[in-house]
Amino acid sequence: MGVVTVQDTTKPLPPQRWLQLELKAIDSQVGRWQSRRFEIAALHPAEPEATGALPLTLFRDERGDYRFNLSSGSPRLFITGTVTGSRVDSGFVADGLTLSQTVAAAYMDGERQVLSCPLPEALQAWVEAFIGRHGELLEARRKGKKGKGRAQDQLGLDTAVATSRDAVDQANCGAVKATGPDGRERGSDSGTCAGTKAGNNAHE
Repeated sequence: MGVVTVQDTTKPLPPQRWLQLELKAIDSQVGRWQSRRFEIAALHPAEPEATGALPLTLFRDERGDYRFNLSSGSPRLFITGTVTGSRVDSGFVADGLTLSQTVAAAYMDGERQVLSCPLPEALQAWVEAFIGRHGELLEARRKGKKGKGRAQDQLGLDTAVATSRDAVDQANCGAVKATGPDGRERGSDSGTCAGTKAGNNAHE
């Protein structure tokens, strides 16, 4: 009986850190209108089974956004969530964490809200290690329109041919074969050149 080899085809899970948030509600009043907004009061490491804990997951295709975030003056952690209740007595239910400003902006609609807070230095080092392990993500330059380069090359070729032909015509027009006793030029190509140019222009 042959040896049976079992190959593990499961992909490794992306790196995660679980965090627990402390929210602070700030009430304000402008004229007769009252409103409430929320801020992140504290951020704590947590276990996956902890109440209210959320995973912060890193993805390789977001490395460019992570680098942009870390390169800013104040790296931020973005928290997505939903506002519940009335404007005066409302609450905020966080449901996601991200370090990508692009991802966070996609959640900003009428029913959702995005909060942010400074990214702790320990998490900054964690993200730096992730980028160093997988390499920087360089954005590919946008390609030009199809055929644009060939059109420019053909235009340059046509211009070069026309310039060369004009130079030859000017050289031929300036050539003088001989001078007669009366001082008049003989064998001059002036008439021939004029006719040649007219013919070329008509052909073009």
